[in-house]
Amino acid sequence: MGDDTLREECGVFGVMGHKEASALTALGLHALQHRGQEASGIVSCEQHNGFFYSHRATGHVGDIFSKHDVIRRLKGTMAVGHNRYSTTGASGLHNVQPLFSELSFGGLALAHNGNLTNALSLRRELVSKGSLFQSTSDTEVIVHLIAASEAKALEDKIVDALTRVVGAYSLVLMTSDTLVGVRDPYGVRPLALGRLDEAWLLASESCAFDIIGGTHVRDVMPGEMVVVDKAGKMRSFYPFSRVAPRFCLFEYIYFSRPDSFVEGRSVYDMRKKIGEQLAFEDGDDVGDIVVPVPDSGLASAIGYAQASSLPFEMGIVRNHYVGRTFIEPMERIRHFGVRLKHNAHRAALADKRVILIDDSLVRGTTSRKIVGMVRGAGAKEVHLRVSSPPVRHSCFYGIDTPDEKDLLATQNKEKDIAKIIGADSVRFISLEGLYRALHKPNGEHKQGGQGEKHGFCDACFSGVYPIACPDRDKLKKGEPPLLSAMSHVENVE
Repeated sequence: MGDDTLREECGVFGVMGHKEASALTALGLHALQHRGQEASGIVSCEQHNGFFYSHRATGHVGDIFSKHDVIRRLKGTMAVGHNRYSTTGASGLHNVQPLFSELSFGGLALAHNGNLTNALSLRRELVSKGSLFQSTSDTEVIVHLIAASEAKALEDKIVDALTRVVGAYSLVLMTSDTLVGVRDPYGVRPLALGRLDEAWLLASESCAFDIIGGTHVRDVMPGEMVVVDKAGKMRSFYPFSRVAPRFCLFEYIYFSRPDSFVEGRSVYDMRKKIGEQLAFEDGDDVGDIVVPVPDSGLASAIGYAQASSLPFEMGIVRNHYVGRTFIEPMERIRHFGVRLKHNAHRAALADKRVILIDDSLVRGTTSRKIVGMVRGAGAKEVHLRVSSPPVRHSCFYGIDTPDEKDLLATQNKEKDIAKIIGADSVRFISLEGLYRALHKPNGEHKQGGQGEKHGFCDACFSGVYPIACPDRDKLKKGEPPLLSAMSHVENVE
């Protein structure tokens, strides 16, 4: 049935003006590993001679950049890094970012978090005019648009390119003497600005600054472009038409690390408030203990327990040292995959009515296994409470969501979902309640609203898409996709 989770978008990092730029970038990517585990890459540059150096590979950051020789080869005081989880484009080294190209003004390294919803149309147009694509990633479309721009200044070329694209993006770009960060006008994906001594930093989340001892200055604002020049001076401007921001709600629910600050808010505090609201909406006396599904359910479970005055118990223990599975057991070992990551704590669960807190429910396959595991450890009852509203719609802005037909909540009500996953009951936080949680001060339950009113994208819950999806509409009309031979190349790197 496929993987039962919403996959992170990607993580980007950039540094300008530090003698250990590459090492800092590797550490920053390590802190952003949760945003993409498929591949990582770093491109660095020596400002005095304009030489670029690149290292990209599939796998985790710690495996790719743990050797001193690799970091030493990435010379320079500037660097851009990227963690990848593929939302568009096939897996393989040709799609690993940062993408690097030699353009008319010199080298350009580009790292992208998000998804372009008109990349297919633009790619067709560019190919028809002679552009040669080396990847199947939508990010390369931006590179070709920058290359084709007739503007003189770098910033104008970037603006020229981005006025052509539709979708969600946070970009970090680097030339031989400039570092640029930019968010799309809706600000769907996050991007933070930081400092370390005299160096400037850019990252998807503020936790990437913490690991290197940097300071989180502020978020790059929706539609803002920040430019750091070779003298270390930073300036910013807003080159696009202003629109109401629509930050992704799932950043607070699941994607961002709890120790990050995004959009000026503590992710940990927001998740606790979401758990409090979930308990407030629940109201039923059906549990003896509150148990999180680690790790993303932890903060919401703490909030739920505090609001309901129920004991918080670590009824499920997570194994943090799971690598790639290469030994499959015999069929009689049930739930092998989920037991690699989680194990039920029998002493905490036996003879208890368990309120199980999870961050989301997608296909339901993992939830069914976890509920079965908790029940198998002796729980008297298992009541699943979900700290996000039902996911009923696909995301086209950088989250790898299953097709709507594969989302369990699309066709089933809560009581039906409970039967399917084997729980005694299932309840989701309401969308209105989620907005109350994000906006309430000091526990006050304020009247909420919808995404446009509150400045969030909630398309995966509501089906209301704030940004047009031209490629989806064309494919719905039966237009054939643009196929690339690269899609059929085996990854042999």
